[in-house]
Amino acid sequence: MRSETALDQDRFPGTYRDAIAMVSDRAMPDPGRIVRAPLHLRAYELTTHDLPPGYQFEAWRTNFASILELNTPEDVTVGFGGKQVTWDLGCLAFSRIKTDALRFASLRGHTRRDSLDHWTLTMLLHGSVNTIAPTRTFEGGAGVVQVHSLGRTFEGTVTDSEMLTLFVPRDFSYEVTNTLSGAEFSTLDTGLGRLFSDFMIGLAKRLPAVEEVDLPALVAATRAMILACVSPSADHLDEAREPIARALIEKAHRIVQSRLFDPALRAETLRRELGVSRSRLYRLFQPFGGVTHYIQHRRLLDAHAALSDPNDQRRIIEIAEQRCFNDGTEFSRAFRREFGCSPTDVRSGQTARPPYRTTADVKAYAPEERFGALLRRLHG
Repeated sequence: MRSETALDQDRFPGTYRDAIAMVSDRAMPDPGRIVRAPLHLRAYELTTHDLPPGYQFEAWRTNFASILELNTPEDVTVGFGGKQVTWDLGCLAFSRIKTDALRFASLRGHTRRDSLDHWTLTMLLHGSVNTIAPTRTFEGGAGVVQVHSLGRTFEGTVTDSEMLTLFVPRDFSYEVTNTLSGAEFSTLDTGLGRLFSDFMIGLAKRLPAVEEVDLPALVAATRAMILACVSPSADHLDEAREPIARALIEKAHRIVQSRLFDPALRAETLRRELGVSRSRLYRLFQPFGGVTHYIQHRRLLDAHAALSDPNDQRRIIEIAEQRCFNDGTEFSRAFRREFGCSPTDVRSGQTARPPYRTTADVKAYAPEERFGALLRRLHG
């Protein structure tokens, strides 16, 4: 990630702020500049990559100066890679951060610039973080949520990493305050903790398209998920029922996609992977016609994509068998029920219409066809 370009001292005199000014007319903004997300949610972006190598780490350190002390690497002239996008959620903040390896520490009393006493819930997409707190030491790896308290003393190291971080102020909610106080400086390495990881991944995907009018519902769902996943109870789980259901469905989709070619993939397999009861699994997939139908639907979609690919010249029965259809007649019947055409029609190009389209693609249909296209997309 580090730049190999040596620092040209003659070309870039002065402080790192002078360097920022010199590249302010480039595509990436200087620290603190607001970038508007597509649908009006405020977002802030910082990247070090368009700065001269010798000034990159200083910009990164300044970016986090209100919450952390970052130790200077041995050689800053080789550059330091960092990128952060932060969405303003009103009473919460959510960041996607990519950073080179570094050492960090909480702010000491005499260096504290702001009264920031937030909690952070961080989930690494890759890399690891090791934290040393007064009462415990813990390490967080990819896929596991870590809870830090910025108002407490700690230090640690992070490898080259990419992470999602939710910032929760201490006065956000009395219940959340009590819940996170009991979990600070720990990892949520439980079934419900992993579900909160899935929730954060879904949040990162959706935030660029969230409108400000939807923020109250988003914040309420986030609060419910924190309470349910960090401090499970009957009341907390009931309050978080809808966001938990969405997270479970997304997790199920990833499991099914990763095991499309596995003939052992059945309802019971999915139930064990999700860690839910049979009745819960039934309720989750009832809108999709049941688990078996959902799995078959995903396999048929994948078969349609293979048959539409001009570079895939395998026999139709080979494509069907790879997706766990052992009978060619059964595959053809299921395919026709799903798409209204035969596998041969798709292979020969007699039907070019895909089984479902993105939202933007729906507009390409004739007006009278859009509702049906939308329903197919929703089902997929």
